[in-house]
Amino acid sequence: MEKSHSPSLTQAFSFIDLFAGIGGFRLALERIGGRCVFSSEWDKLAQTTYQANYGDVPAGDITQISAGSIPDHDLLTAGFPCQPFSIAGVTKHNALGSAHGFAHTTQGTLFFDVARIIAEKRPRAFILENVKNLKTHDKGRTFTVIEETLTHELGYYVYYDVIDARAVVPQHRERIYIVGFREPRRFNFPELPQVRPRLRDILESQVDPKYTLTDHLWLYLQEYAKKHKAKGNGFGFGLADLDGVARTLSARYYKDGSEILIPQAGQNPRRLTPRECARLMGFPETFQIVVSDTRAYKQFGNAVVVPVVEAIAREVIRSLEGDTAPDSWFQPRQLSLPLT
Repeated sequence: MEKSHSPSLTQAFSFIDLFAGIGGFRLALERIGGRCVFSSEWDKLAQTTYQANYGDVPAGDITQISAGSIPDHDLLTAGFPCQPFSIAGVTKHNALGSAHGFAHTTQGTLFFDVARIIAEKRPRAFILENVKNLKTHDKGRTFTVIEETLTHELGYYVYYDVIDARAVVPQHRERIYIVGFREPRRFNFPELPQVRPRLRDILESQVDPKYTLTDHLWLYLQEYAKKHKAKGNGFGFGLADLDGVARTLSARYYKDGSEILIPQAGQNPRRLTPRECARLMGFPETFQIVVSDTRAYKQFGNAVVVPVVEAIAREVIRSLEGDTAPDSWFQPRQLSLPLT
């Protein structure tokens, strides 16, 4: 999509929010002047949370939405699920002389839907987010296909890095971010401000007793940890250091809360509350939690850390405002992240 001018931080740029979840990308981009023109999320209860906070319901299953029906946009965002790709299938089709490329290589995976929308709409830039292990998923094949699809098949100039959100939220949370530009652009991932909050900084002062573990569950978790420690495994509960940071909040936190337990004097530890989970992910106090605790834990565990995305998006917009970069500047940075 060609524009007669570059978007400015003081002038709204348009973006789409794919695999939107509860809208962490949207919140971050709207903070810097972005205007969301399309969103997609298949989970009905995530749609409920999204609507409560942004006033519109995301479109459903992206696999059923034609790329041509999506509005033009400057920036595409997506926290797409991680799935393996079949390299063997590509080799077979090569031998048969049949068509391949991203439309064949990634068919059947949700990354295909990201790729087909980029191919159709040609946004000026994109920001993709995934788990750190995307690098090594399926013995590195998944990331190889993604990188080759974005650069060789779609012709974008791509940068990627693993960023720990620890600097801005009290959580050790490493995620890989992939940024791409339609034209060659100078880009550096941001140095996050070293706020370095402590876990106790996000805790509520008054907490419902229902979040305290029952004697039965607390005993079970302790026995489970002992059993695995005897076998030499590291599995077990995580009793948090309130002056430090939490482990990574996962979508399974609703099951027993074992990865992040808050110590309490004279009683069993407790789970985080949903509001504390929101704070742990950098969501503001105004963010409305309108679903059950179980669903809220899943939604925040699957979300992006808002201030991290905001910092990356600011750098993307600055790059779009700047001059195009010569290929001689870009090429050495293309494969900066080793596939180990």
